[in-house]
Amino acid sequence: MRIFTGLPPKIWLTGLAVAILFAAGVSSNYLESSSHREAPIIANDPLADNTDVYAFRSPTNPNNVVIVANFIPFQLPHGGPNYYNFGEDIAYDIHVKNNARTDYSDVIYRFEFKQENEDPTTFFKIRLGKENVKATYTINKSLDGGKTWSMILDNGRVAPYNVGPRSIESAVGLNSNYDALMRSSIMSTTDDSKVFCGPVDDPFFIDVGGIMDLGNIRAANAPDGLAKLNVHTIAMEIPIYRVTEFFRPIDQAFDILDSRFTIGVWASASRKQMTVRNTDGTVTQSGPYVQVSRLGMPLTNEVIIPIGRKDEWNATPSTMDKKDFEQYFVNPELALYMDDSKFGGAVPGFAPLRIQTKSLGRFDFRNGAPGLYPLYGNPATFGTALDPNLFGNYLLRPNQPRSVDLLPLFMTGVPNLPPYQLATGKGDNPLAKGKPFINNFLPTFGDMLRINMAVPVTPRNSPDFSNLGLVQAAVLGLTDPRFNTTTDLQFIPNMDGFPNGRRLEDDVTRIELQAVSGVVLAAIGLWYDDYVPGGSPVTQDLVDVLSFTEGVDKNDKEFQAQFPYLAKPWEGFRDGHIMINCDVNGNPVAASTLTPGMGMKMATPDVMLQKVDNYPNPARDVSTFRFKIGKASKVNMQIYNEAGVLVASPLKDEQMAAGVHEKVVNVKTLKNGLYFARIQTGKDSFYTVKFIVNK
Repeated sequence: MRIFTGLPPKIWLTGLAVAILFAAGVSSNYLESSSHREAPIIANDPLADNTDVYAFRSPTNPNNVVIVANFIPFQLPHGGPNYYNFGEDIAYDIHVKNNARTDYSDVIYRFEFKQENEDPTTFFKIRLGKENVKATYTINKSLDGGKTWSMILDNGRVAPYNVGPRSIESAVGLNSNYDALMRSSIMSTTDDSKVFCGPVDDPFFIDVGGIMDLGNIRAANAPDGLAKLNVHTIAMEIPIYRVTEFFRPIDQAFDILDSRFTIGVWASASRKQMTVRNTDGTVTQSGPYVQVSRLGMPLTNEVIIPIGRKDEWNATPSTMDKKDFEQYFVNPELALYMDDSKFGGAVPGFAPLRIQTKSLGRFDFRNGAPGLYPLYGNPATFGTALDPNLFGNYLLRPNQPRSVDLLPLFMTGVPNLPPYQLATGKGDNPLAKGKPFINNFLPTFGDMLRINMAVPVTPRNSPDFSNLGLVQAAVLGLTDPRFNTTTDLQFIPNMDGFPNGRRLEDDVTRIELQAVSGVVLAAIGLWYDDYVPGGSPVTQDLVDVLSFTEGVDKNDKEFQAQFPYLAKPWEGFRDGHIMINCDVNGNPVAASTLTPGMGMKMATPDVMLQKVDNYPNPARDVSTFRFKIGKASKVNMQIYNEAGVLVASPLKDEQMAAGVHEKVVNVKTLKNGLYFARIQTGKDSFYTVKFIVNK
């Protein structure tokens, strides 16, 4: 008995490129946080906090794969005097899984760092060619899950922190330039890999403040919450044959979806089990390493795992993921806010994202709904991935609807079998053979970033390149005449993008939110509710999902064209947040608007307002502000709360003579908290001071 009524292939598959792309508000060629402080314990241990993992085929050498693991989130470029560095007594590991028959990481690269002070007589980070808290490292490699190790690099150099031009470029500093220092920190290992360790611009981009404020999406003009912040990276460019089972070189691939070239990648940080704080201020650590942080797929522990189990998740190796973690993928919390029968109205920012409740008239994918489980054991599934003799027992589960899409995306990878092929050529039968577009299946349960390295690279300068990764590949495969007239295997641009690996440019926040809202189901022919059988699947629901944006769609800095590909770190002197009103040389310039939280603003040299202070601070009932004016002028004073909202204006164009003045401000009506008082004379001369109200 056939479950789906097979209709002949529709002309819409050959003629809708313009319709779908223009409906989504883009051209026909381009459709437009990962894990920072994501768990309670690791939030207090930033040196071991694994923020992001990337894996992509090298854009400059197709024989290599690039793996990037970032640590130490939210680094201020001007965070001196010690700045930031990798921790001692922490094992930073990059794991590779290439064999589903083993229960351990098949390749492990272990990085261990040491620090030294080359000039302990100074408080400066860098002085006279010497660097304090200077880090070096060793890399040991294991091919048997950590039972035995071999050293592949000793005394590797960590790039110094980008403190500023005097520290880096002048004769009293390192007498170099930062580009040269980055290049000189690229090391070669004995197994033919390239390695870079050091500070870089944080490549992740997201409106952290908006997303974490109960999904308060700012679709336009959203700020990148990681703009002008650095992380420390471990970047490796590795010959592909070094990480494949049986050391296969990439030129042996049968085709561009050859499953033998699929690997799973994840990173971890582990600390020694025992820590002793000594009375002389030193710390002694001993015992075996214990994992305290891990990351594979982006945002898993951030928004999938609930807060009560985040620390447990971090302590669990990806190769030993617990079965009961599955519940958070098959019925994810995020889906509740995309379901009008649950809490869809509670998060207006997710309004464009709605999950299928009656796809093809019968399939409901809301949390707790049957999903595709009614097909379990049906002959229509035989020969597909849903066949009980293949993976049907894993993928089809009662009342766990997302076991068919989100669970494999995160935990096993996706096989090149129906129904996991594009709807191109399927008619209205999702179980029919379609157009292949993904095969990163590595059937070992665990949260890993899976990548099929046989997939070619989409050139970064191609007009087809998109930060929507496989979502954009699906759009092209369904609508572009270059690809949608046949079900034959072809390379579709962006098949090398997330979730088939993860490129630095990929907008993983947007892609994962679209995935939770059912975009993968739609791509394979399980269309949205407003689809009419036999008609065009380019419905308003689909357009809403494809055009959804969380407001930040690219990094705040251009990536480099060569290894290590990440952008240079922001510089402390010119790029530090506190110097936001500086010219290109780092010199203070006058500002005309208040930016709360940036501390004191400096005015031009001919400043008329010469000094401001206040007492008492913290204040309870009143606070007195004392200031000196260089010449007679009108004076204004405004008080802003921590959110930048004006709460009081004690002085309004009040004419004052030159000299010292005091203004007593009543703060009884202000709530406890941090405030900013700005006193201004003329157009450009002003001071901002911080004070606290504590009653």
